[in-house]
Amino acid sequence: MILFPAIDLKDGKAVRLYKGDFATAHQVADDPLVTARAFYEAGARHIHMVDLDGARSGARQNGAIVEAVARSSGLKVELGGGIRSMADLEAVFALGVWRCVIGSAAVSHPEFVAEAVARYGERIAVGIDAMDGIVKTSGWEQSSGLDYLDFAKSMEAMGVKTIIFTDIATDGMLSGPSFDRLAALQKAVDCQIVASGGVSSNEDLSRLDGMDLYGAIIGKAYYAGTVDLAQAVKEAGAQC
Repeated sequence: MILFPAIDLKDGKAVRLYKGDFATAHQVADDPLVTARAFYEAGARHIHMVDLDGARSGARQNGAIVEAVARSSGLKVELGGGIRSMADLEAVFALGVWRCVIGSAAVSHPEFVAEAVARYGERIAVGIDAMDGIVKTSGWEQSSGLDYLDFAKSMEAMGVKTIIFTDIATDGMLSGPSFDRLAALQKAVDCQIVASGGVSSNEDLSRLDGMDLYGAIIGKAYYAGTVDLAQAVKEAGAQC
């Protein structure tokens, strides 16, 4: 299983939120690049980054940090937040990003996803963020009314190969991932599934690995010290 330690960026700082609530943003690291290099030293070879400013407003503001991590950390950068057009994709890939995550725009403009996949193939992932099984958008502040499984199927039909699923109720809570919803998603589509939200321990990661998931994102648990990243990498196997 591929491990994606995470850095969420807001106003140029590495932060974490509780259940996606921007009012709860708190800084968790002094220097995002130093943090990314620590991930590499622990054995990770990928990183999940989110531009929270972009996710909320559509205006990405943390490009310089993303580029520094992409070019100087040794990690493959998966980036989401505010990617809503082909021009956005071109700009982000120019920073050295390995894979882009389309979130809100996949709901509002599914034709954009089709165009992106046609051009960039497996370098495109779709982020599905749900509360009680309903997809939410715009930094998790708006409900789409769409069932997450139905939406996942529609994305697969467009050629999407990777889905990053976040159960918002678990995000930042160190309460354990939403194993049941992840299992349902695995049954619904043949895409690579990345679990996001709720990872609280190495035991959680082992259980996700046992589900044969493609990947798992590690956020707050790393910063809180409840996950040993180096040990997790050893247990998860090859990261390239």
